[in-house]
Amino acid sequence: MKTEKQEVQATELITASEVTPKDLKWLWYPYFPLGKVSIVQGDPGDGKSTFLLTIAALLSKGDNLPFCEDGTLPVKVIYQTTEDDLEDTVVPRFIKAGGNLENLVFIKEDVTPLTFADERISVALQRTGAKLLILDPLSSYIGECSLNSANEVRPQFNHLIKAAKENECAIIVVDH
Repeated sequence: MKTEKQEVQATELITASEVTPKDLKWLWYPYFPLGKVSIVQGDPGDGKSTFLLTIAALLSKGDNLPFCEDGTLPVKVIYQTTEDDLEDTVVPRFIKAGGNLENLVFIKEDVTPLTFADERISVALQRTGAKLLILDPLSSYIGECSLNSANEVRPQFNHLIKAAKENECAIIVVDH
């Protein structure tokens, strides 16, 4: 058991004056910041996946996003889903939205399912330089934890938060 003196010494504090503020960078202002995790939530069938594939298609070509005046350089997008097949749903929707197929990437999950804590996420972000990662839906990628327990969910999200920050990538998790 730690003594009071050991606990006091182990407690490190910083004051706000020691923090250097910095501006957020945005993939799509004011919706999806780079280096952060965002959640797109709605009822099943509301079009969340189609919406995000449309955003991904625009980004893949460097086109203007809605409510933005300036396009960007084309970027790589990693899209993971367990609800829709790539061949008959994901890629056809992406094509319909006019996306650049060379800039849409998938992490293979046929042998081992992907989770928030999976190192393949960081590796894929580093190898592709992707600026957007979409995980659809939350329940498929959260890993072994109870979604009703904040103490179990938070550490899982911390893995994603770290990957987003280290790779300056916007990560979007779809939830129902």
